[in-house]
Amino acid sequence: MTLPAPAALAEDTQPNRKPAFTRRADKALRVRAAGVSVLAALIAVPVLAVVWTALAGDGGAGNWQALWNTVLPTYIQNTLVIGFGVALLTFLIGVATAWTVTMYAFPGRRFFEVALLLPLAMPAYVVAYAYTDFLDYAGPVQIFLRDMFGWQSPRDYWFPSIRSVGGAIAMMTLAFYPYVYLTARTAFVEQSANLLEAARTLGGGQWESFRRVALPVAWPSIAVGLSLTLMEVISDFGVVQFFAVQTLTTGLFNVWLIMADRAGGAQIALVLLAFVAALLIAERRARIRKGYFALSSTHKRPVRRPLSRAETGAAMLICFLPFAAGFLLPFGLLAQHALGHAGDMLSPDFLSMVSRSLGLAAAASVIVVAAGLGLAYSARLGLNRTARAAIRVANLGYAIPGAVLAIGIMIPFGAFDRLVDDFMRAQFGISTGLILSGSVAGLLFAYLVRFLTISHGTLESGLGRIRPSLDMAARSLGRTSFRTLTEMHLPLLRGSLLTAALIIFVDVMKELPATLLLRPFNFDTLATTAYSLASDERLDAAALPSLAIALAGLIPVFLLSRAITHARDFEAGDETLPSPTS
Repeated sequence: MTLPAPAALAEDTQPNRKPAFTRRADKALRVRAAGVSVLAALIAVPVLAVVWTALAGDGGAGNWQALWNTVLPTYIQNTLVIGFGVALLTFLIGVATAWTVTMYAFPGRRFFEVALLLPLAMPAYVVAYAYTDFLDYAGPVQIFLRDMFGWQSPRDYWFPSIRSVGGAIAMMTLAFYPYVYLTARTAFVEQSANLLEAARTLGGGQWESFRRVALPVAWPSIAVGLSLTLMEVISDFGVVQFFAVQTLTTGLFNVWLIMADRAGGAQIALVLLAFVAALLIAERRARIRKGYFALSSTHKRPVRRPLSRAETGAAMLICFLPFAAGFLLPFGLLAQHALGHAGDMLSPDFLSMVSRSLGLAAAASVIVVAAGLGLAYSARLGLNRTARAAIRVANLGYAIPGAVLAIGIMIPFGAFDRLVDDFMRAQFGISTGLILSGSVAGLLFAYLVRFLTISHGTLESGLGRIRPSLDMAARSLGRTSFRTLTEMHLPLLRGSLLTAALIIFVDVMKELPATLLLRPFNFDTLATTAYSLASDERLDAAALPSLAIALAGLIPVFLLSRAITHARDFEAGDETLPSPTS
């Protein structure tokens, strides 16, 4: 005789009925998937708004035709020329310097490993301001030449104009080559010395081994650096606007703000998005088609070759020139001008501007890091296919130029503000004004969309270094997913959290086009103030806020350099080949 099963037990053992713990897990999965999908939908709103306004805006095909017959070809041509020039120069500088510091032993190598990254701390528009003041007609270089040779006017001599397409290429190259240097150096560091040794045993010299073995193996990483560089070129506004070079980004500002053509501005923004999409596809194809994998599980540490005296001088020159031109000279010029305005550092206006910039960057860092942590931890706990696709959509924000992002946010936010204002006027006779589009909320949302990729990527990498067995142990002790995150993962993720927060903090400090368009009235930051002063040709006054932005960018640069330095154990050993004379 058997006892009857309790009702609860009978309920859980019915066919077609899942156990209670399985139902709870399915519910948690649905909640996570819903949260991720909502965040991805919010991030997709600016792009969808731009596409809708461009395709369904006033003028339609006639507006497209008018743009093509007037300004659009010039915008596209200048954008392509600048992009090609910057890509070529950054490739040459970045690969040459990365190969030099990775594969050769010479005095100052460790210094240049860090120094070559320092231009990342200098926004491109800040570099442009410094060089314009240095090389313009009234600058010290041309004054020195006129005094030396007795020239009286520009008709007596020729000097290349800094405010030109060539000048824009030079300024962006100096500011963006560290992207290629960073990825190329990482790739060279991770390559096994077995590859180059095999090439040399087959009769290949140093140049042949580099060209036919090391460079192709490193190409997928280099392609990522080039794509990041070209994204920065496409989205740049400060340099091209200051140099009066007509590109797609400056055209978007001119058509949207000056000509008050909303549909035309959205159509130019759509062309920018097409450029970005083509760039992402090209970068992905470049990586997929050039994949190389080691057949051996052993990794032989790269061995640096000592150089002769002449080769040492050449190596030091290769490394010093980009560092000096991209950081040392512009930083020194800014510091010299800033000393002349040192009294302004304690003025109420400057302190208020600094506090606004720091507060905005800090708030954005907290919001973006929290969102990135939510995405990364949700993926660790498990997501369905739709939610995983939503995370990929959410990570596309970094590829959207700041100007396009600002336009895409202004359209729906402005429509919402008008809807609320019309309702309040009709029902209560009061005006609510600009709730979202004219507030800090719009700026913070733009930063969330723009920089979520950085936060998610950094924290996903950090979580990937935590063994899954720790999660299982915590759950076996009765910890919920939230308590496992707060009590176990967050302490282990302190380094990743700090890195992500610092990088986002500095990127927000440097961000110009989105901040210019979305900031509230009379809400100036260091970046917008530097731009406004430089636009008024007050370059000496623009030096102080520009220098503050550069100083804020130094900490993440050192963190990046340290991360690469400790990427492989061989960095600590600093192995080199024996000198031929020893």
